[in-house]
Amino acid sequence: MQNPDQNKVIKILVSVLFIVLITYTHILKAQNIIEKVTKKVFSTERDSARSGFFMILPAFGYAQETGVEYGIASNYNFYLNKKDTSIRSSNILLMGTYTSKKQSNIKLQTDIWTSNNNYHIVSEIRYRNWPFNFYGIGMDTKKIDEDLISQKLFRAKVEVEKKIIPHYYTGVNIQYDYLQFRDKESGGIFDEASLIGKNGGQQLLIGISQLYDNRNNVSYTTKGYYARAKLAYAPKLWTKEDFEGGIFDTDLRGFFPLHQKVTLAAQAIYRATFGKTIPFYAYRDIGGDMMMRGYYIGRYKDKNYLASQAELRYRFHPRFGVTGFVGLGSVFSKEYNARFVPSYGGGLRYFFSLEHNSNIRIDYAFGEQRPGEKRQSGFYLSLSEAF
Repeated sequence: MQNPDQNKVIKILVSVLFIVLITYTHILKAQNIIEKVTKKVFSTERDSARSGFFMILPAFGYAQETGVEYGIASNYNFYLNKKDTSIRSSNILLMGTYTSKKQSNIKLQTDIWTSNNNYHIVSEIRYRNWPFNFYGIGMDTKKIDEDLISQKLFRAKVEVEKKIIPHYYTGVNIQYDYLQFRDKESGGIFDEASLIGKNGGQQLLIGISQLYDNRNNVSYTTKGYYARAKLAYAPKLWTKEDFEGGIFDTDLRGFFPLHQKVTLAAQAIYRATFGKTIPFYAYRDIGGDMMMRGYYIGRYKDKNYLASQAELRYRFHPRFGVTGFVGLGSVFSKEYNARFVPSYGGGLRYFFSLEHNSNIRIDYAFGEQRPGEKRQSGFYLSLSEAF
């Protein structure tokens, strides 16, 4: 018979063996997970099944006017007809964030290409309960005049374009906006400015568009041209301060392969607002994560907007790339002269779907430095390229 000490030793050995086995199993599982994640992140293999791909990112930030912001940004890329090898990638983008000061921002966007790319359909539904800083009109606004304005926006938009001949489309579009504004503190520049539509309003835009597009890929273009013009009219339907007039937008892009892994991309835009009654919310803004990065969107605001940018894109690995960019732009009108300001910066790219060439974009950009102010700059985390 075994004595008590032997029994204790056997129990200890069995326990140690059990712990080792459990630990080894977890290590194998962890290694398996790491291998799967590593393969998923770094793999250079494309999806031969042409399946859809879903990506979700956490959204987190902080600003004095909003407090802590948190939410999600998700993107779904897919082919409407997987058997059609010529069809372009479609996508659905859903973003939703909420802040500690009870503000919210929800956006649903779709960009759909049908079989043989015969139809291109773009839609957007947005609700935005979000403050913004107003600095005045024109290119000579000052940081010290910053005036916090609360805003509520509801937007619904649909654009449908039909291919007429190869690469050329003609289309119709409709957009409805409902806006409300309230000055957080009276006596600021917003109160003093002579503007139409300070309390908000509505606008219904009905228009047409023309598009030439022979890009080799819509998500990450390395060769081709894109030229789009849009003209829309806003009739007087509600109050005397609602927008009555029109808008004209042009967007020109060119993509030039300099090397197998290097692309030069260029874009120029012109946006004009005209008519009998033009409320300030119909004005055009410099800034944001698409054009003139590095500027707070709305720091410079006026009826017309002209800007250009160029990017040098180096995709050194199928999954990773880097970008450097420069830009130049201004807003202007009859009342306020143009003054072109620079934008420049760089960023990283991670391609989460090789089949659809979809990526996560991380940029940091700089703008001008006004006398007595810090240099304007901005950090951007987005899904897809700026253009």
